[in-house]
Amino acid sequence: MRKKLVTATIALVCAVTATAADNVKATIHADQPGAKINREIYGQFSEHLGSCIYGGLWVGENSQIPNINGYRKDVFEALKALKVPVLRWPGGCFADDYHWMDGIGPKNQRPSLRNNNWGGTIEDNSFGTHEFLNLCEMLGCEPYISGNVGSGTVKEMAQWVEYMTSDGDTPMARLRRANGRDKAWKVKYFGIGNEAWGCGGNMTPEYYSDEFRKFNTYLRDYTGNKLYRIGSGASDYDYNWTTVLMDKIGNRMQGVSLHYYTCSGWEGSKGSATKFDTDQYYWALGKCLEIEDVIKKHKAIMDKADPKHEVDLLVDEWGTWWDEEPGTISGHLYQQNALRDAFVAALSLNVFHRHTDRVKMANIAQVVNVLQSMILTDQEGTGHMVLTPTYHVFQMYTPFQEATYLPVDLNSEIVQVNKEYFKEKQNAKDAGYRPCPLLSASAAKTTDGGIILAVTNVSLDKAQTIDFDIDGYNGKSVNGKILTSKNVADFNDFNHPNVVAPAEFKDAKLKKNKLTVKVPAKSIVVLNIK
Repeated sequence: MRKKLVTATIALVCAVTATAADNVKATIHADQPGAKINREIYGQFSEHLGSCIYGGLWVGENSQIPNINGYRKDVFEALKALKVPVLRWPGGCFADDYHWMDGIGPKNQRPSLRNNNWGGTIEDNSFGTHEFLNLCEMLGCEPYISGNVGSGTVKEMAQWVEYMTSDGDTPMARLRRANGRDKAWKVKYFGIGNEAWGCGGNMTPEYYSDEFRKFNTYLRDYTGNKLYRIGSGASDYDYNWTTVLMDKIGNRMQGVSLHYYTCSGWEGSKGSATKFDTDQYYWALGKCLEIEDVIKKHKAIMDKADPKHEVDLLVDEWGTWWDEEPGTISGHLYQQNALRDAFVAALSLNVFHRHTDRVKMANIAQVVNVLQSMILTDQEGTGHMVLTPTYHVFQMYTPFQEATYLPVDLNSEIVQVNKEYFKEKQNAKDAGYRPCPLLSASAAKTTDGGIILAVTNVSLDKAQTIDFDIDGYNGKSVNGKILTSKNVADFNDFNHPNVVAPAEFKDAKLKKNKLTVKVPAKSIVVLNIK
């Protein structure tokens, strides 16, 4: 265990001049509704990486672990309860090394492959196109396919679309029927490459734009299916990439991706998921919140090129990226998931809500056993499963899906980690000030006419009482849940699965359009107002 290097150095910048005893004032503008919060903002990502697919989603029909046609039963049921709206597959970096025809037909005749991107693991290809699309049907979610531009061909990609979506008497439709699926699947979201600036081909934006246009030309909309074509967009601060794609591709794509990850280590490390000091805690949350500035800058570029909003911004990879857990397989990106990760999830989702006019999808990385996952399964084959704090945030936030965004005014104290501290201790190029407001809130009008309100207090030691005025809405009842724990580094494991779990919240009082909420330190509160 690394010892704490220095005493935390925190600079407080007060946005309000209230004393500690004063309540925080806030307003929910129910009379100023914004855009719909697309359910796809709560999307998931399933890459062939570590044990996300094999041992996570899929164990095979002959496994001793309880399964439904090969899908791990407990994981399937947990995802069904989460109301997953969209699931991205097969990558990630893996997508541009994946050749789909290797993953169809009788399982015992499929060739194995070496996962060149993630640890050199040998996979048997028992989870392929049929297994993924059938899973999406069972979950009731939209599939999001990432196509191979980096090492694939135009013909290969065009045939994959035909195989999945053609119901006619076409060669690929006949092959699909021979493999046991008569009716074509509905496949809306299709990514033309992934991270083309890196593992997807190390391309320039100009070159990738030409590749997109070429590949896109041969992707057909077969009867009853219309593709939503997604361009391989920028990594966090690469605004030139977005500029070029909007200029060269424009509305040939319906969406463009953005990838953004949060970490908080130094000396070449991303930091531990469960062992961190106060500086690292606040700095990581500040880094998480910086996604808002990144989104604003990409939006400004898109707004200039596309004032009619014909191209959506999709944050199809986001979340925390910590060091792999000690003793796990190198390259499999298996990490624990603490209460701090739950804060990253809640804060990020609040940001996406605020920019739902352009941000129409987000896919947290990843759904099982990889990075900021919803679920962890054991690696010894004993059949244990645990839900992470991040899972609980997504479940508490489900009423936001398809709700109408409502603006919230909320003042907050701001924490900043001392810049010199991280200059000394971290070699990362983006070290520096990371302002982190202690309070965050998001509100929306739900499809049943109520209001859902999420409030996050990331302070390590200070509870907050917030008085909300709700303009344009008189509520009669309020109930909710709280997610918290004794320590922000607390997590759930197979022996202690409920250390961080939701509980009933009783410290909210409502009188018509006045709501008072007592929010404990280090907690996430979600309220339903009717």
